[in-house]
Amino acid sequence: MQKIIISGCCGHMGRVVADICASDPDTDVAAGIDLLPQPMEGFPVFSTPAACPVEADAVIDFSHPAALGPLLDFCVERKLPVVLATTGYSEEQLGQIRGAAGSIPIFRSANMSLGINVLMDLAARASALLGGDFDVEIEERHHRRKLDAPSGTALMLADAAASALPYEPEYVYDRHSVRKPRERREIGIASLRGGTIVGDHTVVFAGRDEVIEITHRAASREVFAAGAVKAAKFLTGVNEPGLYDMSHLIAGKEDI
Repeated sequence: MQKIIISGCCGHMGRVVADICASDPDTDVAAGIDLLPQPMEGFPVFSTPAACPVEADAVIDFSHPAALGPLLDFCVERKLPVVLATTGYSEEQLGQIRGAAGSIPIFRSANMSLGINVLMDLAARASALLGGDFDVEIEERHHRRKLDAPSGTALMLADAAASALPYEPEYVYDRHSVRKPRERREIGIASLRGGTIVGDHTVVFAGRDEVIEITHRAASREVFAAGAVKAAKFLTGVNEPGLYDMSHLIAGKEDI
């Protein structure tokens, strides 16, 4: 039985993670951490990582970028592997993550969905075949409550497409203030916010008289929470500190 601490346990995603762990015979929620703690069924909730005395095998974080510092300190001190599923980190915070990964295993992904990671692979392959003659654009749609734009997943997809292009692309997030034709080296990234959209991402390859679109749509948040739980299980089998992502998890599954 793997014991999990959920950071951000009282939020939307934290509650879904708790539900998945409750239905999984191999996992148990040992404790929760939330800046605005609320009573949760089956486990204690603490307002800060430092206040949590509970023993566990791994941490899953679906909270807020502002919570990163104390959480990393807690995990490093306790030698706890951590799954960082939060998005919107600054460059300074990404440096903190890399530093902590020298001491503990850290699994970080802007999107925990297996399907999105397949889409990234398809985007890279399509860029290798089409990128010299086709314009690359990315559109992402999320619910009205999402804080960061573009989404971390959209940037992951842009990076995947850019990795196979025959030129160094420029990411363009806003064209309203510039009245000029699209530059060949651009990758446009457009964000839409509204309603309860869980997460839609489309990579567009627009060529002369033809367009190819590759789309992933998440029907519920459960797909991300389930991926985070799988990542936590993966980390409990990792013996070396370092940065891990979905590609390592998928490779590990292939090796079994």
